[in-house]
Amino acid sequence: MSSTADATIALSIHGPAGVLDLVVPAGATSVDVAREYAKQAEVPGIPLLQTALGERLNAAVPLGEAGVQPGDVLVATTGVHRPRKVTMLEAAKNAPESPALAALIAALGALAAVLAAWYAARTGEETARTVAVGVLMACALLGALPVGRHISQRTAAAPAFAAAAAFAALYEPGVHLLPAILGAAGISAAVVAGIGRALATDVDEISVVWIASGLTVFACCAVTALLAWDARIAWTLLVFLAMMAARFAPSLAVDVPDEALLDLDRLAVTAWSARDTQRRSRRGRIVVAADAMERLVRRASRIVTGAAAAILVTTVVASPLLLHSASIDLDRIGARCLVFFAGCSLLLAARSYRHATARTLLRLAGLGALLALGADLVAGPGAAHLDTFLYVAVALGAVALAAAVATGRGWRSVWWSRRAEVAESLCGSFAFAAAVVAAGVFRRLWEMTS
Repeated sequence: MSSTADATIALSIHGPAGVLDLVVPAGATSVDVAREYAKQAEVPGIPLLQTALGERLNAAVPLGEAGVQPGDVLVATTGVHRPRKVTMLEAAKNAPESPALAALIAALGALAAVLAAWYAARTGEETARTVAVGVLMACALLGALPVGRHISQRTAAAPAFAAAAAFAALYEPGVHLLPAILGAAGISAAVVAGIGRALATDVDEISVVWIASGLTVFACCAVTALLAWDARIAWTLLVFLAMMAARFAPSLAVDVPDEALLDLDRLAVTAWSARDTQRRSRRGRIVVAADAMERLVRRASRIVTGAAAAILVTTVVASPLLLHSASIDLDRIGARCLVFFAGCSLLLAARSYRHATARTLLRLAGLGALLALGADLVAGPGAAHLDTFLYVAVALGAVALAAAVATGRGWRSVWWSRRAEVAESLCGSFAFAAAVVAAGVFRRLWEMTS
């Protein structure tokens, strides 16, 4: 065995007799080194060699092939040190943060809460209903507490559990009670969101969206219930406000504070700058703090995404209810026009969003409204007198137009952008006019004057 400097490894071995520095051949095994350590340290028996991390060296593999490098530290023990077993709870605590996965799990949990509330409300057994309400309310309160990991994702899903609990507890058969039940669910979600926001150390934008959405749903549904109006008015207001929220949500989200932008030419007024009356350039220097802009973009992104999700839920829930509650021919025409123009307005408003998630949610909201309208036209009242072929042809034409715009130059061109802006404004105007008819105001005035 060669013993040149190139084929040797300098090691430090820690053992019961202290530290011993050895220069061993690279082809020596751990048994050879342990025997030499026991001989020089005068230790009875041959100890076992392990790495500094507690990994046992294979006695049949040379040190050079085992990955031992010059200068490494080996440990000589009489027993094998086995690494401590890590429990599942400790592994979960030591796992890295995964906000995307946590958001997905929170969304699935909120959906499961809604389904559980629907099942508990429809079941005839009071025990199962009471247990479901208690579990949902406990989940809502525990999710609002700012403890543990993924606090923002849990606090964003907690109001959904509270709304589901309120719906399961107050649901009674009958269409006339549905606005009051949904209003109570909305105020429950707003209360839990307010609790989570009050306990949180940082400002949570999703909680603000929950509070605003819950109070809006409560106001629209409570007014109609207290004044004994038809439920159709509440659904009309919710559809119309959801359409308008898509237009004004970005302007409310992007709020640049005054301290984010600093004009150095206006602030730097000193004695020397006052004497210098001749300015070399009229261009002002603007200093933008990078961390402030990051906070602004992050805050605006969360607000826009939360608002788009609220618009999606409100539109998908209120549109079928509006179409179902419109029983008179004139009101039915207004309801169908309102849902149609609101869906088109949401689809057109989505093109102006640069946030991919919010744009997708708005498109789903518009498609949900149009699908509800299509289902009502096919299976709703008066469907036997409709020409199904005409509606299918119009739907296929709209799909072909959307595909052509998406695959071609599309909304990126200036011409399409201007036309889309005009179409969005027209859809909003027509939706406002249709809301008057859908709510029954036009029919009521007609009956009073006829």
